[in-house]
Amino acid sequence: MDNFGGKTAFITGGAGGIGLSMARSLARHGANIMLADVDEDQLAAARADLEQMEANVATVACDVAKAEDVEMAAQRTLDCFGKVHIVINNAGVSLGGRTGAVSLEDWRWIVDINLMGVVHGVEIFTPLIRCQGEGGHFVNTASMAGHWAAKNLGPYNATKFAVVGYSETMRQELADDGIGVSVLCPGWVRTNIHKASLKRPSAADYESTSTDALTYSQAAAAVESGIDPDIVGDWVVDCIRAERFYIFTHPEMLPAIDARADMIKADYAACAADFRFKYA
Repeated sequence: MDNFGGKTAFITGGAGGIGLSMARSLARHGANIMLADVDEDQLAAARADLEQMEANVATVACDVAKAEDVEMAAQRTLDCFGKVHIVINNAGVSLGGRTGAVSLEDWRWIVDINLMGVVHGVEIFTPLIRCQGEGGHFVNTASMAGHWAAKNLGPYNATKFAVVGYSETMRQELADDGIGVSVLCPGWVRTNIHKASLKRPSAADYESTSTDALTYSQAAAAVESGIDPDIVGDWVVDCIRAERFYIFTHPEMLPAIDARADMIKADYAACAADFRFKYA
């Protein structure tokens, strides 16, 4: 997709951070914007921001963990703009903790938002885009944590790896429909993602450990020194136009991916060298 004029983009987690930055960039390229977010106050502020750019924008309160909310948001998008061409499943939260010390309630919370929120957006919007017969594009926000698993971030890593794998499948399945797919895998970006864990279900009763406090402080420092989200927003639009699947933001993180690939190859070589797996 290289022409956004008159196209409609639906963006979850669109009231701030990378979501709002992607909305700004798409609006500058002439797209209609439907912002979806769970925070109605921030939605109003985001809408005012885009209206100052003279963008054609609407908003809808939406909890992506609830399929019925996403269905309602999809209908609202069609009611406002008639069609939808670009779906950006961007809403997400963060959650850390050591293996064996994360409550199942917290696990369900992050899976419902980070993974099922993407699933809801894809499964609900794909038939709509298909039936229009005009092609389209999905952008699913994962993370470098979808390629490189850091310790004390098991729930976050698991959901982001899942989004990468799901997106890789989508890319193969939707190509014949003229629907492109990208998976956004940013590194450290100046957003409020590290604060999301403060809203996890167990927050009121949770007793933070020194390990938790250190993990949080390190994440906060990294995020606050990260790149401007507007850089990411513009880069995403460039990558959609280039039909690029993986959208990375931090070249300096490539050695981490290489190290993981080397470990996989080494262990696969061990399998290949074992007589039990040799076939005549």
